[in-house]
Amino acid sequence: MNKQPVYIVGHKNPDTDSIASAIAYADIKNRTEEGTYIAARAGQINEETEYVLERFDIKAPVYLSDVGTQVRDMEIRRTPGVNKEISLGRAWRIMKETEAVTLPVTTEDGHLEGIVTTGDIAKSYMDVHDSLFLSRARTRYGSIAETVGGKIVVGNENDVFTKGKVIIGAAHPDKMETYLEAGDLILLGDRYEDHLRAVEQGAGCMIICVNAKAGYSIRTIAARKGCVIITSPYDTFTVARLINQSIPLHHIMKKDNLLTFKTEDYTETIKEVMTSTRHRAFPVLDKNGLYAGTISRRNFLGIKKKQLILVDHNEKSQAVDGIEEAQILEIIDHHRLGSLETLEPVLFRNQPVGCTATIVYQMYREKNLEIGQPIAGLLCASILSDTLMFRSPTCTEMDKKAAQELAQKADIEIESFAREMFHAGSDLSGKSAEEVFFQDFKKFTAGGQSFGVGQISSLDALELEHLQERLEPFMETQRGKNGMTMIFYMLTNILEENTRLLCTGPGSCHLVEEAFGLTGGGEGYVLEGVVSRKKQLIPAFMNTLQENQ
Repeated sequence: MNKQPVYIVGHKNPDTDSIASAIAYADIKNRTEEGTYIAARAGQINEETEYVLERFDIKAPVYLSDVGTQVRDMEIRRTPGVNKEISLGRAWRIMKETEAVTLPVTTEDGHLEGIVTTGDIAKSYMDVHDSLFLSRARTRYGSIAETVGGKIVVGNENDVFTKGKVIIGAAHPDKMETYLEAGDLILLGDRYEDHLRAVEQGAGCMIICVNAKAGYSIRTIAARKGCVIITSPYDTFTVARLINQSIPLHHIMKKDNLLTFKTEDYTETIKEVMTSTRHRAFPVLDKNGLYAGTISRRNFLGIKKKQLILVDHNEKSQAVDGIEEAQILEIIDHHRLGSLETLEPVLFRNQPVGCTATIVYQMYREKNLEIGQPIAGLLCASILSDTLMFRSPTCTEMDKKAAQELAQKADIEIESFAREMFHAGSDLSGKSAEEVFFQDFKKFTAGGQSFGVGQISSLDALELEHLQERLEPFMETQRGKNGMTMIFYMLTNILEENTRLLCTGPGSCHLVEEAFGLTGGGEGYVLEGVVSRKKQLIPAFMNTLQENQ
């Protein structure tokens, strides 16, 4: 079973066909195959499609701005976060048990406070040059007892050693006053005289080694004077060697300028950072800013590419960003063969019909699947939109038959529904010129040149005139962007079956005139009988550019 979700997505600046085909094909896949198939979109939904989705009460597909691999697609190591108060010794044991080289330090609610590496712990052993290290680190007595394998017989485990040095009481008791100061932590053996002298001179803590006992009188005096007593089964040398492991983690952890990544970060952007630093592991934060785990350079080896099925396009320039890093499984389309390449063979269904939705409708029939009323309406709307209510030269008898059967299932009257849909799509008064321009815009490459072609179709000639006034100034601002030397816009009158073609950029007018045998465009060229970008305009441009090359 495929555990990764498969996204079914159309082209950028999606039209109704792109959205409907993604939704319907995801329905087919989820009903006939194992796995999870999700309808997606690579751009914002236009007014026409929004009307159709609302009409049939269908939720819009999820938005994919980029399908490049992300940190969340890597195998994130779930190294547990630890509290900053735990000892170095305990931290070291956790790192050994989990085979981690970097240990995250987190708060109770999961926020990252710092990190500690095996190198940091090793360095802490080498850098201890004075006997005040335990008090400088504000070490808990409970951590000290745990580290030396002992127990507290007098005192509170949560109290902190804040004053004094660590010393070994190996000399004669009479000499203790020469080196023991108030507040010091002293390691002692089993001699009663040593215990008494240490307590009387104000020791802050006594660690009694080799399981020796502290007498009742010593414990009583220690309790009165505030001296903590810890007993340990280890000898004095072992306790002295272990005791610095009781330092709390916060004393050595890195907490400033931490280098972290987010699960939503794209791997392409983090590669350079990871290779330019010597860190062996990097903390990862989830979308809420909470610690999620760690990653290292080797995690790039097993990264899972996003899996896609493309509908209604096979041009790289029209595909969702990051397509080079994704794994394409299938392509369902009705356009000319484009520039997309795949590393492996894929299922590629391409038919010369007027709409991808027609192909998807055939798939429902081939698999003997019942089509629900909402999806039937959505597919019918797509065919009517792409074929301009059967007026486009791309329209085939197969498209007409499919639309009629779908209209019956959806309980709609084709002509009145199409008029409502086209009116909703061309009513762009509330949108900016930029939103209008890009709502149905595609980029093409031929003869060494890249150019863009947008299209808006309407039943209202006056509405198209107003759109021309808004679009022409904006077209000028887009010239030269994204490598496009020429830009064209089709204002298509569905009823009159013609297109006023706007153009800008060096050679754009010459290309129109040469491709269609026209002269003197003025405010635009009127192309009689031309209503299809796919079957009429683009082939004419492609042939002319290739011949000129």
